Amino acid sequence: MDLQHNSSLLLVLMFAIAISFGARAQTETETFTAKNAVYLEVGGSSGRYAVNYSKIFHQKGKLKLNASAGFSMWRNEKLDSKTSWLPVIPLEVTALYGKSNHHLEMGFGFTSFLGTSLELVSGTFGLRDKVVFGAFIPLRVGYRYQKPEGGFFFRVGYTPIIHFPPRTGGNWSFYPYWAGVSFGKSF
Repeated sequence: MDLQHNSSLLLVLMFAIAISFGARAQTETETFTAKNAVYLEVGGSSGRYAVNYSKIFHQKGKLKLNASAGFSMWRNEKLDSKTSWLPVIPLEVTALYGKSNHHLEMGFGFTSFLGTSLELVSGTFGLRDKVVFGAFIPLRVGYRYQKPEGGFFFRVGYTPIIHFPPRTGGNWSFYPYWAGVSFGKSF
C-alpha cells in the first residue's frame, strides 16, 4: 500500500510540473516580427484625421518602443469664401507594454500644421488672411491591439492636447477632452 501511495504522489507531482511548464510557456512574451503598421487615425494626435506609418524600433520583454509619422490636410475657409487645404504632420513616440496582442500604450507627440489668421492691412484698414505656422503636443494613454505576426491593427486612446503658439507670443492652452481611434494593418 505504501508503494501505491508513493507512485500516486509521484504521478501527481509529475503532472503538476508538466502543467507548470505549459503555463510558463504561455506567459512568456512573443517577439514581434510585424514591426510596421499603416493606419487611419481619427482624432488623436492628428487633431482631426491622418494616415500614419509606425514602426516598432525597440523591444525587450513586454516593453516595445514605437515611432510614427503621418499626414493630413485640413480644410480652411478663407475670407474671400475660397476653400484652401493646409497640411498637417503628426509625429509621435509611444511605449507599448504587454505580452502578446494586448498593450497599454503611453506616449507623446508633436503635430505641426499651417493655419490662417486675420491680418489688418494698414493702408486700407481691411482684413486679409495670413497663413501661419501652428503646433501642439498630444499626450497619449490608451489600448493597442496588435498581433506579433501582423494583421489587423486597432488602438484607442485618451489624447489631451497642449497647444502652443510658436513665434506669436500668444498663450499656451490645454485641451483635456480629446481622444482618438485608429484602424489599420501591421506587417
